[in-house]
Amino acid sequence: MALFFLFDSQTSDHTAADSAYVLTDSVRVAVAHSTPPGEESGNLFTDLLKHVQDSHELETPFGHIALPHIHLFGIDMSITKHVVFLWIAAAVLILGLALVARKNRKQIVPTGFGNLVEVFIVFVRDEIVIPNMGIGGVKYLPYLLTTFFFILLMNLLGLVPYGASATGNVSVTAGLAVIAYFMIQFAALRAQGIGHYLAHFTGGVHWLLWPIMIPIEILGTFTKAFALCIRLFANMTGGHIVIVSLLGLIFVFGKISPTIGYAVSVPSVIFTLGINFLELFVAVLQAYIFTMLTSLFMGLGMQSEVHEERAH
Repeated sequence: MALFFLFDSQTSDHTAADSAYVLTDSVRVAVAHSTPPGEESGNLFTDLLKHVQDSHELETPFGHIALPHIHLFGIDMSITKHVVFLWIAAAVLILGLALVARKNRKQIVPTGFGNLVEVFIVFVRDEIVIPNMGIGGVKYLPYLLTTFFFILLMNLLGLVPYGASATGNVSVTAGLAVIAYFMIQFAALRAQGIGHYLAHFTGGVHWLLWPIMIPIEILGTFTKAFALCIRLFANMTGGHIVIVSLLGLIFVFGKISPTIGYAVSVPSVIFTLGINFLELFVAVLQAYIFTMLTSLFMGLGMQSEVHEERAH
């Protein structure tokens, strides 16, 4: 997991910002045209959009805390909001699960929070790893459990006040996807051996077609990881943008008429609360999907040789 820190979160500042402004363009333009410069409603809507974006400031009940700018050998390694919450997720995960493991060693039957964690562990093992990878996939369970809990915790941190979802940053999801890519290739190489692993890039076709087949097969190994990266990033960013858009409607209609603004605020807040509850489900779902697809891709490489023997 230390590889996550090698990805500069600044590469996605404009990506997340552009996505937020594109998807909420109509609301933003309406606020810009209806609010004179310096008025409060425009500033409020801008503050709402900042929740989706990465920044060099932390939002707290006591004001904004500036984060340091760091440049090493010409590379921007500045600490941003998403980096801080990534560190928080990692620290909570390490300390929390270490305490749970220590407590569960002393108890034959886990209780309390330790029992809850064991439920997730058994679920990942019995419903994700073994069905997709076979009994041999249990040796990769520590990596898959780390991925599941780490993504879940980062997703949930975006739902707390003044929090942020590090998985809403494409650099973070890219780091997760790169690690998943190497684990997928390592599992296949370990199960098949170097000869069979390289032979599968030919697709079993005549050698005259190898110049076409080999690049396609190599590209196919990258598309799996790319899909994991973009799926997680888009789903976690999309939910927050929907919430921002719903709350932004209050300011838009409030400028048209205060009465309409008050009338719109009630359903807008109700729908926002509904989306927040939905985001709780999405936080768990996206952690499950990322872990499940990673184990599935690893299992395909591990079991491809067995499938070919059965076909013959």
